[in-house]
Amino acid sequence: MKNKKIVPIIVSVIAMLSVICISSFTREKPSKNQNDINNIAALSSKATADTSESDEEMRGVWVSYMELSMENESSKTQKAFEDKFTEIAQKCRESGFNTLIVQVRPFCDALYKSSYFPWSHILTGIQGENPQYDALQIMCDICKENNLKIHAWINPYRVSSNETPKKLSDNNPYIKNSEIGIKTDNGIFLDPSNEAAQQLICDGVKEIAENYDVDGIQFDDYFYPTEDEGFDKKQYEAYIEKYGKENCMSLDNWRTQNVNTLICKVYRTIKSVDSSVEFGISPQGNIGNNDGLYADVKSWCTCKGFADYICPQIYFSLENPTLNFEDCLNSWTSLDFDENVKLYVGLGGYKAGNGEYDEETWLLSDSILADEYDILRNNKSVGGFMLYSYSCLEDDTAKKEINNLINALN
Repeated sequence: MKNKKIVPIIVSVIAMLSVICISSFTREKPSKNQNDINNIAALSSKATADTSESDEEMRGVWVSYMELSMENESSKTQKAFEDKFTEIAQKCRESGFNTLIVQVRPFCDALYKSSYFPWSHILTGIQGENPQYDALQIMCDICKENNLKIHAWINPYRVSSNETPKKLSDNNPYIKNSEIGIKTDNGIFLDPSNEAAQQLICDGVKEIAENYDVDGIQFDDYFYPTEDEGFDKKQYEAYIEKYGKENCMSLDNWRTQNVNTLICKVYRTIKSVDSSVEFGISPQGNIGNNDGLYADVKSWCTCKGFADYICPQIYFSLENPTLNFEDCLNSWTSLDFDENVKLYVGLGGYKAGNGEYDEETWLLSDSILADEYDILRNNKSVGGFMLYSYSCLEDDTAKKEINNLINALN
């Protein structure tokens, strides 16, 4: 490589910039450089300070794209969607919930009029086809009418998965520029290391914050889709060639930095538009499993500037032999949370009354969800919960469990 004498200078500059968005270069000890992160993240302290705080307990329900889908409906009109979502909102409100987390970008597409993403196939059956209505605007209006808060749920990286959707539209960002994504045996994903892909995600978040009266924007637990070294081998080799092997991070730490960089950018993008709009992340409940996704959840919890709330998916029964609910909860509450980051907990409503999960321990009682809620309510570290997902409110298998939970709420 030419001009070797300037390499140390270049690398130093890059390292200084990188520290803005990363918590550490060691996955095993993601909080090692806490002081540096806290100082750097203070750049966004004004936005955090301006965010309105409420003592109201979070009682959320996730509404997935499958529950919003119009693909198999006999009528795909605006009226049909309005009726469908009105029923969802009213059911949740009457049951004692106060927030809906609605999935508005499941496959690099949109349930709203977007300048960056095609219309989602779940509204018409065909990606890119205009449904002649704005589903997110309708959901915002209906939530406000029912005194419910609304968070826009986004899958940041997924373009397709297991042949869903069946066909990507011509204006899908990946079809327009395949360099921003990586194709695997089971799907297509935006490349977390690609700056254009990162900017695309930020632009998409920004247009939601600018154009819709949402209370929050949430990422789910899908980050790197695999630990396979071959997934982004070409990109990692390009990184090493650019800076020199002796100056580069390990593959694991490089991937973690790529995710942290995006999370920081998204947080700041949202706050630049409206400091009152919250940014939340719902990672996997088993805290160790997040390492395999290169999700630096400990830093997101303990450092300012990544997220306003974290909602781990603690979808375990109280007696699950592998990892029970309380032990999992303790692994999160034992973290030294930054005062600006709230902890909510995801409850597995889809498992209620079902013997297929957690070695049949969901059959031991019909008040597991209610008991878990009681544990959360009496834990000062937890600000509420989110229930996965809306379908369990209408599932006969879960009926006794859900009724007991609703009674506990009311």
